Amino acid sequence: MTTRTAPDEQVSAGPLVARTVALDPGTASSLVDLLPADAPVTWLRRGEGLVGWGVATQVRTQGPTRFADAAKWWTELVGRTDVLDEVQEPGTGLVSFGTFAFADEPGDSVLVVPSVVVGRRGDRAWVTTVSAAGGPPVSPDVRVRDVPPPPVGLTFADGALDGERWMSVVADAVARIGAGELEKVVLARDLVATATEPLDVRWPLRRLAAGYPMCWTFHVDGMFGATPEMLVRRERGLVTSRVLAGTIRRTGDDERDLALAATLARSSKDLEEHEYAVRSVADALEPHCSSMNVPEAPFVLHLPNVMHLATDVNGVVHDAATVSSLQLAEALHPSAAVGGTPTPEATALISRIERMDRGRYAGPVGWMDASGDGEWGIALRSGFHDGDTVRLFAGCGVVADSDPESELAESQAKFVPVRDSLAD
Repeated sequence: MTTRTAPDEQVSAGPLVARTVALDPGTASSLVDLLPADAPVTWLRRGEGLVGWGVATQVRTQGPTRFADAAKWWTELVGRTDVLDEVQEPGTGLVSFGTFAFADEPGDSVLVVPSVVVGRRGDRAWVTTVSAAGGPPVSPDVRVRDVPPPPVGLTFADGALDGERWMSVVADAVARIGAGELEKVVLARDLVATATEPLDVRWPLRRLAAGYPMCWTFHVDGMFGATPEMLVRRERGLVTSRVLAGTIRRTGDDERDLALAATLARSSKDLEEHEYAVRSVADALEPHCSSMNVPEAPFVLHLPNVMHLATDVNGVVHDAATVSSLQLAEALHPSAAVGGTPTPEATALISRIERMDRGRYAGPVGWMDASGDGEWGIALRSGFHDGDTVRLFAGCGVVADSDPESELAESQAKFVPVRDSLAD
């Protein structure tokens, strides 16, 4: 069943039964290889996580109440679902996957409950099936699938703006920052890939999971990618947020890259950008935490194509009984890492000068279980798949001494994961 919500519409869904049983870990040795073509969802890192397929029920929301409407629907659905859970791990029992629009308008958001979810954590694996109460149980059919076909006849074209016009937008933003209108703004651009036949999203998902194991490979309702940034993880009373801001492109030469990492760690521009992002996350989490740990200095996160300044903010939540991980994600979104500082001024500037609809790019994406625990990343290094088209996204933090040409080069580096994942 599918339920669509509007501000003046009541949400309803029939009762469900969710059954979780243990699975031989050998059966789930490569989760991404288990995905059929039927509405696949993924949340994977280092071979662990969750995959699912089929749709037991879902809700689409939009506008400024998109998070609240989805959270309300989920709470009501949990109350109407009979959960039989033999495993009792985070991600077992009733689980939903979500992808949310960056801005209030335009764009839609989705929270979906797959018919089948397979999970793995350490040496434990499980399968969950979700079916209508009183109806026949779902047959999970957990097996390795045939290799999906690669994209056919793929071509790339500029999205809303070409490189020259986008650099002009960056220069405009730098001038506004220099005039004191704001301190930082994150500007994004898009690239459009078109194939001659409908594209099977499982092809790039397999390549992203293999090529970027330290990132979270995700797919929900067409939005896919490999994000390095954890907006919020809540598990058994503990909350974590990984903040990334400040980027330098890798060269492929190990010695040169070590020198570049040291340069990044000392860069006043990147440290300033990073400080804004960490501060915005800590300020948003503080009302929900009884204690917090915010490191004084970032570390350098090495990824295959770029390096980032990174900080892990940790806390102990005191309101887990009333505030879910999705609601924490709402409180954190948009952080300075994807919006800017001050955030209201930055997001307003984005809507005026960026000249494209971000859709769900840089919005929260992830999963949540019936207890409200879950993991929500930021939909970065991502694309939106629709039929024969993929729209790729990349964004860069702009501060007072940003150089438009350098920002363009950084955006090109951030296109690489999804662009390469589409190649044959």
